[in-house]
Amino acid sequence: MSAFDDLLLVLTWAAVAVLAVAGALSASRKQLDPVGFMLVACLCAFGGGTVRDVILDLPVFWLAAPEMVALAAGLAVLVFFTAHLLERRFVVLLWADAVGLGLFAVLGAEAAQRAGAAAWVAVLMGTITATFGGVLRDIVCAEVPLILRREIYATAAALGAVAFVLLGALGADRTVAISAGGLIAFGVRAAAIVAGWSLPAYRARPGRDYPDAR
Repeated sequence: MSAFDDLLLVLTWAAVAVLAVAGALSASRKQLDPVGFMLVACLCAFGGGTVRDVILDLPVFWLAAPEMVALAAGLAVLVFFTAHLLERRFVVLLWADAVGLGLFAVLGAEAAQRAGAAAWVAVLMGTITATFGGVLRDIVCAEVPLILRREIYATAAALGAVAFVLLGALGADRTVAISAGGLIAFGVRAAAIVAGWSLPAYRARPGRDYPDAR
């Protein structure tokens, strides 16, 4: 295993950690018990990767790494006892989610490429890996998922995955492709949070009256 493979493993653990914290913060906003904290944290941390591995018919990654599950559960319990110390929990949640999104967008795309997936499938799998944990978290916590709001969320993940795939196709070093893709995904999401960027929403228009056909 190369030094960069070791770094990728560290980044995977980091992504699991920040998304577990994001999930636990959502649980704190809903005033759940410790079991609820652990469930939501694990859904957020592992949901996207699980969906990716099932679609690609791969072994689900966290089943071979019980230490990751223990980390997510442990962080959830820690947040249960410390969440009240954060004055703006939703803001922390957004930023933790943005970090996890950037990391998992490229890690998910690379996992798909290692499995032999086409470029467009790798982009799709990167987007799913980065966002579906948040979707499951929000559904369980009875929130409108971020992916369905006007905020730039899935778009940021997709842009990062596209950058990673394109750079790899152009012959860029793997380290450069992964680093650039992750930074682009995080950067776009961060800019959307700070500047309030959003996609245009549908505007209702008066319906048409159709005369009876006689």
